[in-house]
Amino acid sequence: MLKEFSIPAIVPAPTSGNLTDHVLENAATNPGQIVFSIPRGDAWVGVSTEEFLSQVKAVAKGIIASGIQAGDRIAVMSRTRYEWTLVDYAIWWAGCISVPVYETSSAEQVQWILSDSNAVALFCERHSNKEVFDEVAVDLPDVTHVWVFDEGAIDTLSSAGVDVSDSELEARRISLQPETIATIIYTSGTTGRPKGCMLTHKNFMFEVDNIVQGLSDVFLSPNSSTLLFLPIAHVFGRTIQLGCVRARVRMGHAPDVKELLPLLGSFQPTFVLSVPRVFEKIFNSSQQKAIAGGKGNIFESATKVAIEYSEALDEGGAGIGLKIKHAIFDKLVYSKIRAAMGGKIEWAVSGGAPLGSRLGHFFRGIGVTILEGYGLTETAASTTVNRPNALTIGSVGQPFPGASVKVAEDGELLLAGDQIFAGYWNNPAASAEVLEADGWFHSGDIGEIDDRGFVRITGRKKELLVTSGGKNVAPAVLEDRLRSNYLVSQCMVVGDAQPFIAALVTLDPEAIPAWLKQQGRAEDTPIADLVSDEVLLAEIQGAVDGANKAVSNAEAIKKFTVLPIDWTEEDGQMTPSMKLKRNVVMKDHEAEIFALYN
Repeated sequence: MLKEFSIPAIVPAPTSGNLTDHVLENAATNPGQIVFSIPRGDAWVGVSTEEFLSQVKAVAKGIIASGIQAGDRIAVMSRTRYEWTLVDYAIWWAGCISVPVYETSSAEQVQWILSDSNAVALFCERHSNKEVFDEVAVDLPDVTHVWVFDEGAIDTLSSAGVDVSDSELEARRISLQPETIATIIYTSGTTGRPKGCMLTHKNFMFEVDNIVQGLSDVFLSPNSSTLLFLPIAHVFGRTIQLGCVRARVRMGHAPDVKELLPLLGSFQPTFVLSVPRVFEKIFNSSQQKAIAGGKGNIFESATKVAIEYSEALDEGGAGIGLKIKHAIFDKLVYSKIRAAMGGKIEWAVSGGAPLGSRLGHFFRGIGVTILEGYGLTETAASTTVNRPNALTIGSVGQPFPGASVKVAEDGELLLAGDQIFAGYWNNPAASAEVLEADGWFHSGDIGEIDDRGFVRITGRKKELLVTSGGKNVAPAVLEDRLRSNYLVSQCMVVGDAQPFIAALVTLDPEAIPAWLKQQGRAEDTPIADLVSDEVLLAEIQGAVDGANKAVSNAEAIKKFTVLPIDWTEEDGQMTPSMKLKRNVVMKDHEAEIFALYN
């Protein structure tokens, strides 16, 4: 195992300019190229580089006309939609700093982010978002402007700015330098109050330049396109957005994940980005449909062949027998899954949580290669990523060109490069805790680097459990495996200072009716009636047994309990980026955890 690894940058860090330069360059060199597609009814309406530039400048002039000064913070509270991207660049054009707010945020969260960032204005998507702001508006006297996308915000600002001169606008734009803060993104707050990560124009420019060039097969192939459905408020979605603008990738926005499949079908992206849970859902729903149609055995065989085919690619390629089986299942199964994802998809970029080798091999085996990466808000999204020409399934890849990673004495991963943030807003003490004087950032994750520089995440430093027998246990390994079962929605491994490891499990409300139907039982049976059901518990025990194969006996789950509810963002157990708030779950289920050990 290596202790440190880096890859030279393809594109050096910028010494001048800012993110708005990409919009100008695109319009100057390819004025008619369609770079955005906006859903209008059943059609996608194109927006060219030239039109995007014009719209961005018009909104930026409106921001200036509103009396907002260079360097002011402007918050954006919206789902993923075209207007988010538009105002992001307009805010920069006006010389300001954007502050993302999840549209699902509570009034208390909105109050904290807007007050801590000293925001002076807010873009909302819908009136319901403004109502959340209104609950705390009295505590935010500095927020003097609130614009609502669905209530004509873009047209209002464009009209308001007609008297602002081009020279005044350009002066604002060029005031931004590489070291200027571009955005303050608040962490998900899994361990306390969210902290504002200051990311500069240089952080993003360096990252997207090297990601685009390093993943040229994805971003620079002819007619490259993606449908963005992850929140732009999250750094992962944000960075891909910026990379698409940089590379002139045609991009669409999907605000409602429930409508994702029909949108994928009409948009037909060549790549998507997602979190592992979406890939799990695609696999599980495909499996369920096959079982419901009496073709469960065919799907199981197809899965086995896809995984074997992918594994063979790492050993010089499949033999003739495996190729024939693969071709048969491609017609019967794989092509249908690809069609459900739009039909033209070749690549997917995954982040946010470990994907797992099984899913990685399955999707590559059906013709959709998932490039798993790793990073944090503090690292402008990715620091490591699997690339088409440097891929190890089950890892989170090598450092992207220009980034470095090393393993500290206690196993913590340290990250470096020009993508590392400038620190936490208004919080120098917290910044000093994670940033070394020589630029290395403490990730808080435990990991290892193999002999070729591929990184594997093995746990979270703060989440390591230590049993009463002194055994260190990383929950993620067990939880990822357990969640891969189609009946499981979420799970949390417990056992700190306890004699053995146990788990809390929640059921997937979308999968349960289909399972009940297979059992010949009423599909509307409440989940609360199933938590002690012997047949269902046997299914979960099978999933637990499978998860335990990944660890030693001392780390294995010895007991579990199935909960009658699922954990959600609305109820406070999940963050908007679908990370588990362990402290909240521990508190909410104190009695259940106590019962596991007594």
